[in-house]
Amino acid sequence: MATKKKAPTPAVTSPKPDRLPAETHQTASETGSHLTTNQGLPIADNQNSLKAGTRGPVLLEDFILREKITHFDHERIPERVVHARGSGAHGYFQPYESAADLTKAGFLQDPKKKTEVFVRFSTVAGGAGSVDLPRDVRGFSVKFYTEEGNYDLVGNNIPVFFIQDAIKFPDVIHAVKMEPDRGFPQAASAHATFWDFISLTPESMHMIMWAMSDRAIPRSYRMMEGFGVHTFRMINAEGVSRFVKFHWRPVLGTSAVVWDEAVKISGADPDFHRRDLWEAIDTGHFPEWEFSVQVFDETDAASFDFDVLDPTKLIPEEIIPLRPLGKIVLNRNPDNHFAETEQVAFCPSNIVPGIGFSDDPLLQGRLFSYLDTQLLRLGGPNFHQIPVNAPRCPMRNFQRDGLRQMEVPKGRVAYEPNSLAPEAPRECPMHGFKTLPEEVTGEKIRHRSETFADHYSQARMFFRSMEEPEQNHIASALAFELARVEFKSIRQKMLGHLLLIDQALHDTVADALGMSGQAEEILPAIPPRDLAVSPALRLIGKDAGILKGRKAGILITDGFDAALLASVQAALTKEKMAVALIAPKIGGAVGDDGVLLEVDFTLSGGPSVFFDTVVLMPSAEGCEMLVTEAAAVNWVRDAFGHLKVIGHVPEAQPLLDASSVEADAGVVAIRDSKSTATWIKTAKGGRIWEREPTLRSIG
Repeated sequence: MATKKKAPTPAVTSPKPDRLPAETHQTASETGSHLTTNQGLPIADNQNSLKAGTRGPVLLEDFILREKITHFDHERIPERVVHARGSGAHGYFQPYESAADLTKAGFLQDPKKKTEVFVRFSTVAGGAGSVDLPRDVRGFSVKFYTEEGNYDLVGNNIPVFFIQDAIKFPDVIHAVKMEPDRGFPQAASAHATFWDFISLTPESMHMIMWAMSDRAIPRSYRMMEGFGVHTFRMINAEGVSRFVKFHWRPVLGTSAVVWDEAVKISGADPDFHRRDLWEAIDTGHFPEWEFSVQVFDETDAASFDFDVLDPTKLIPEEIIPLRPLGKIVLNRNPDNHFAETEQVAFCPSNIVPGIGFSDDPLLQGRLFSYLDTQLLRLGGPNFHQIPVNAPRCPMRNFQRDGLRQMEVPKGRVAYEPNSLAPEAPRECPMHGFKTLPEEVTGEKIRHRSETFADHYSQARMFFRSMEEPEQNHIASALAFELARVEFKSIRQKMLGHLLLIDQALHDTVADALGMSGQAEEILPAIPPRDLAVSPALRLIGKDAGILKGRKAGILITDGFDAALLASVQAALTKEKMAVALIAPKIGGAVGDDGVLLEVDFTLSGGPSVFFDTVVLMPSAEGCEMLVTEAAAVNWVRDAFGHLKVIGHVPEAQPLLDASSVEADAGVVAIRDSKSTATWIKTAKGGRIWEREPTLRSIG
């Protein structure tokens, strides 16, 4: 990170521990009111679920957890409380080879077998009518319609989360959602209630580094990674269990937009991601991801310097490499957005033989919460009968009636065991699902395991693993968001946390806020350690180095070189790149061959933020007109400012000059097929990061 190191910042208040024991929390005598259940029962601990031992499973008898999450799940109807803004698609999963050594799950055994899937991508904070490109976490959820029942892998595009215990989920979402008195901001984390919660929740610091990084503004769903977040289990036919972490890797590479680009895309096309996914599938450019796992056992888990049950931690790929299992391909758009994308119901508790859970307390809460949510959203216990949710294998049981029952079960028997209906379904000890037998001991206790207490080391590792432009983007995002928080005390707390993560990061953000020397000193429960950096966490460099699936915008005017344009289009088609033509008027442009060519956009309707790379191909006369048009100048200025590779014919030089474009490696003259090849090779390298320091400052 290109920042000047400064001396440690003095605290302005007395040190505050980052994690307070229960007996030092604010008490009713201090605040004047008790926190209670809906029945008026005073709550002693609102931070931890009831578990069997500090690392044991969450207990069903935790009525405080169930009441809190039940009420939260039922807050909105009919759209989802979180992940309301979604886009979906149908496709298939196909394994590369049998994974029988890992799991007995049937869909992972035969490389010739394709399993139908439905995938839903989403934002988290905004409502169903919000924009696609806020700074936010993205949901990445997959429903496998297997021969053994539906399996739902419900994940995100970030491998960690804000909190360690599900009892805090309503709090973090309430904090990031619209402030309840004023009903805004929509789909934004840059406001006081969110940062107030985060400043008081040190376990969120790792996730905050991800959320402030470019991962939170992806270029496309097609270019976004997915993660299962939690530690799960895979169990093979011999009963051998191993821990796993799930990963989805896009074949097109992982890519993001820059913040200014995200802001302008949101204004020009609020449906940018939804449109991108739909058009890619509609034109036969089917998105594809590789499904992989990190596999480790109890011995490995005991050797890590963090707890694998802690959802705020990840396992660096340099420690446990990914094992590819198969691929997912999305090849069909929904027939009806509401019937499928809106009504699809994902539940982490939907698993198949060979897949199991861990005692991660956030996962344990989700196993209850998702099913409870669907009962409200979809009108009762029969939501599994909705076509998008219905299993593709036979479904037989004695569950009857209920709201929105759409089937007509026959016969007089609706119970088991019975002797009156010998043809009725029976339990299957040989092939049915069996929970992995594990010994569970421990006191009934509300307490966080001490192995969850390091809140800063992995946050530091993530930040220091980034390339310099990515570090600068994190600092800029923090400065932008915290500047929108009107309470100085919250900004001071956050600066104190940043000081524990990285001195240079703190100094840069504090300077941008004009608050150098004002950080509140935080006493960490465990002092942060310097972990080995993980290059696998970087976004820069994960671009696949291909143009396939990306989009070029070509700006033309009357009199354009028709032969050269055809040559450029042919070259891009060969690269499997989508091409859009832009002209001053939607009626099109007449080439130097006298032929009218239809175009896709006008300058205002197709801003350069829509494209990964651009080409300027006006005629000399057309360029004279363009330099007088603010829309044209801004079109080029944005492309340059967003670090894109710009191809241009010599006639476009006056437009480049008017747009303050300075020649660099990403500005390539196109005259013939040879120079076109040079431009394509340059474009495959992605953004011109070297350009950024000359264009914008942090904050």
